[in-house]
Amino acid sequence: MSKPNRRILFLDRDGTLIVEPPDEQVDSLEKLALVPGVIPALLRLQAAGYEFVIVSNQDGRGSDAFPEAQFLAPHQKMLDLFASQGIHFAAEHIDPHFESDNAASRKPGIGMLLDYLRAGDLDFTDSWVIGDRQTDLELAANLGVGGLLLDDRLGWPEIAHRLCTRPRRGEVVRETRETRIRVAVDLDDSGAEIGTGIGFFDHMLEQLAAHGGFRLALECRGDLEVDEHHTVEDCALALGEAISTALADRRGIGRYGFVLPMDEALAQVAVDLSGRPALVFEADFPRDEVGGLSTEMVRHFFHSLSQSLRAALHLQVTGENTHHMVEALFKGCGRALRPALARHGTELPSTKGLL
Repeated sequence: MSKPNRRILFLDRDGTLIVEPPDEQVDSLEKLALVPGVIPALLRLQAAGYEFVIVSNQDGRGSDAFPEAQFLAPHQKMLDLFASQGIHFAAEHIDPHFESDNAASRKPGIGMLLDYLRAGDLDFTDSWVIGDRQTDLELAANLGVGGLLLDDRLGWPEIAHRLCTRPRRGEVVRETRETRIRVAVDLDDSGAEIGTGIGFFDHMLEQLAAHGGFRLALECRGDLEVDEHHTVEDCALALGEAISTALADRRGIGRYGFVLPMDEALAQVAVDLSGRPALVFEADFPRDEVGGLSTEMVRHFFHSLSQSLRAALHLQVTGENTHHMVEALFKGCGRALRPALARHGTELPSTKGLL
């Protein structure tokens, strides 16, 4: 089970967490005020799995003009206030600014944050610098993460909404000697554009997406002059990887999904987006092939899908018509995936702490 990358919000302090005080009031505990909306926004973001790291420039801190005690008391009051609301910061990086404006440790320099880059577990696609100055956006660019500028148009409620409810999308390009595949999924949209060169397989993938409630675009150029094996296997691997990418750390999902009759055929499908691949497959097809797709590849498709999606799939089908049996499996898998993929909030559906 792979460990998800860390999603970190690198937060400026003055003007972002607390209202920036006038210089003559920097040591006034009574004048400390929070930026509007910051408490509920951080609570929502924290519940969604983000870590918080304070990154701030404090000019002259520790000098005669700005004694250390003058900084520490208001700063600790701020931390205590956030802690009283259940908000905690993973770390603080505060530059005292003794060297020069171009010091590597001073924003927008990244000297204070090199350990996050060296650790190798920072999620660059979903980590952000949030601040109220252009230097914060420059810091984001230097780190290689996103940047959000707090201003009159973009406040804390809008930031929390944007980060917590963004579309869940995943795209995979897979190229081997046998196949060239591009897959794009959007778990919060619908529709399908599919071309694999195997008409019946296209139809099955359309059923999977339609009944799964997600948008799927898939194009494959495979070595069908040999047989359909590589096309079916690699499409399943790319599709599972794309869905897994869209799910990110899998917070808020239903995780489980449960049966579908199709005429005389009955498919029973259960899915667990557990992060652990497993397949149980029971089927006795009357024919060896349907619509240019060998029935032995049906099991192989779901095996490959479970591996790259990191999901447990249990599939069982009975019936007399091979077409109906295979279609019932794909539709049933989609129907099982629909509630499992659905987003209900921000909680992680696991007591282990990760999926």
